[in-house]
Amino acid sequence: MATKRRSFVLIPLLLLACALIGGIYGQRLQPATAASADKDIQSGMRQFTDVYDTLDKNFADKVNPDKAIFKGAIPGMLRTLDPHSNFFDPKDFENLREDQRGRYAGVGMSVVSRNGKTVVVVPFVGSPAYKAGLRPGDTIEMVNDKTTEGLDSTKVAELLRGQKGTPVQIHIAREGYEKPLVFNIVRDDINRKSVPEIFSLKPKIGYIRVEQFNETTGREFEEGLKELNEDQLEGLVLDLRSNPGGLLTEAVSIVDHLIGKGDVIVSHKGRNSPERIYTARTGNKGKAYPIVVIVNRNSASAAEIVSGALQDHDRAWVIGENTFGKGLVQTVFPLAENTGLTLTTARYYTPSGRLIQRDYSNVSFFDYYYRNNTEQRNPDDVKMTDGGRTVYGGGGISPDEKFTPEKLTPLEIQLLVKFAFSEYTKHFFAVHKEKLPDGWAVSNTDMEQFHNWLLEKKLEFTEADFTKDFAKVKRRLQAEIYKTGFSVDDASKYEIQTDPEVEAAIAALPKAQALLASTRKIVVERRAK
Repeated sequence: MATKRRSFVLIPLLLLACALIGGIYGQRLQPATAASADKDIQSGMRQFTDVYDTLDKNFADKVNPDKAIFKGAIPGMLRTLDPHSNFFDPKDFENLREDQRGRYAGVGMSVVSRNGKTVVVVPFVGSPAYKAGLRPGDTIEMVNDKTTEGLDSTKVAELLRGQKGTPVQIHIAREGYEKPLVFNIVRDDINRKSVPEIFSLKPKIGYIRVEQFNETTGREFEEGLKELNEDQLEGLVLDLRSNPGGLLTEAVSIVDHLIGKGDVIVSHKGRNSPERIYTARTGNKGKAYPIVVIVNRNSASAAEIVSGALQDHDRAWVIGENTFGKGLVQTVFPLAENTGLTLTTARYYTPSGRLIQRDYSNVSFFDYYYRNNTEQRNPDDVKMTDGGRTVYGGGGISPDEKFTPEKLTPLEIQLLVKFAFSEYTKHFFAVHKEKLPDGWAVSNTDMEQFHNWLLEKKLEFTEADFTKDFAKVKRRLQAEIYKTGFSVDDASKYEIQTDPEVEAAIAALPKAQALLASTRKIVVERRAK
C-alpha cells in the first residue's frame, strides 16, 4: 500500500519540479507569453505521461516508478540546466539536512568498505564508539543480530544509526584477538564539528581549519578565536582546503568578524532573484592581525565567498591553488514525500563585483568536475581590490601565491592503495598492547619493523625508493598510529604541524601584514581626496 500511495505523487512531483524549473511561480510575464509557456508545459507533460504509460505497459520487465522518475526523469531534466541543481530522494534529502545541521543520532564513527568488509576508519573523539573503545581498523562483523557480510559501508552506517538512547550491539574482529569483541553501545546525538582544528602553530600564531559550512560554523569559529585569545593574536592561518561549501549565512558570519563594519561581504542576483548585498554588521572592531588563507582546487562555494571577500578587501593573503569556481546560489525546495530539490536561483559575486562561477557552457559535467585546467578566468571580468590589485572573475579565486602540493611518489601511492599504513597499525597494536607515552614518535627501529612487514606482505618496492621516501613514509605512519594510540584529533594536529603548505602559510604572514599596511594607507589617501 505504501508503494502504491507513493506512486500517486510521482507525476505531481515531476509537475512541481517542472513548474519550479520553468519558473511558473513568481514570474511577471505578459499574458500572451504566460499562456504560451503554459501551453508548452502542458504539451510536454502530456508527452511525458504518454511515454511513461507506454513504458509501464510494454517494457520487458516490471517498471520501478521510483527508479524511472526519481532516479531518471527528474535528474535527467536537471542535468540540462547546470552542474549543481539536484533532486534528493527521502534518504538523500535527510542526509542533506543532517549535513546542514551538523548532527545526527548514532554511535559516532566513520566506516568504509575495504576488501569486501566494513572497516572502522575512525571513531569521533568523545562519541559513544570512542568511549566504548572501538579502534581504527576494526572490522565490523555484526550489528545487533544482522551480519554485515554482503553489505556496503552505507548500509552498515544505516544500521549503526538510530534514535538517541537506543542500544546497539557491535561485533568486531580485531587483529591479535582470536574471538570477536562485542561492544554494547547506547546511541547518542553526534555533533560533527565543522571547525575541527583550532590550536596555536606558534606563540600568538593561530590555526583554524573550516571543514564545511553548516548551522554551527559561525559559532564554532567565534569560539575558536576566543580559545586562541584573539586579542593577543599576531597572525592567523585559515585553512579552507577541500571545503565544499555549505550555508551562505555561516560564510557571511565568518567574514563579518574579520573585516570592517559596513564592508561588503558578497552579493547575489538571478533572473527571479533581485540583487542582495551582504555587508558586515559588527565588523572586526579594530582587530587587524595578518591572515593567510589556504585554498585548493576543491575549495568551493561558501569557501570561495570567504576567501574572495578577504582577498578583495586585502584583508588576507591567499595561498594555494585556484579554487573550484562554484558560485551558483542553491535554493532548497522541500517537496512532497520528504523529497527535495536544490535549484540554482542566482549567482554569487565578490565585493569587487567579480563572478565566482566557472563557465560550464561548453564542457561535459565530467570535465567540469574533474578538470585539469585550473587556471580558467574571464579576461573581461577584471576588478580591483581595495588596495588596487587586479583580480579576475569567472574562474573561482586565484591565490596571491601559488603553492602546488608535491605529487605522491610511486611508493606512497602503492602504500595508500594497499592500505599499508592502516593495516600495519592494526599489527602494531596487536603487538604493542601498552598505552603509548605522551610525545611518542616513530623511531628508526619502528621504521625498520614497518619495512620488514612490507616485505612479508610482498609489497614490491626498491630499497632506493624506501630510502628516498623515508621521511614522507615516516610522517604518514606516525599520523596513522596516532589515530589509535591517541585520537584522530592528535593525528590531524600532527599532520597539520608538519604540513609543508602550512609552513609556507606561516612564512607568508609578513606578506599579509605588508598588504594590510599598504591597503590601509591607500584607503586613507583615497578618502582624503
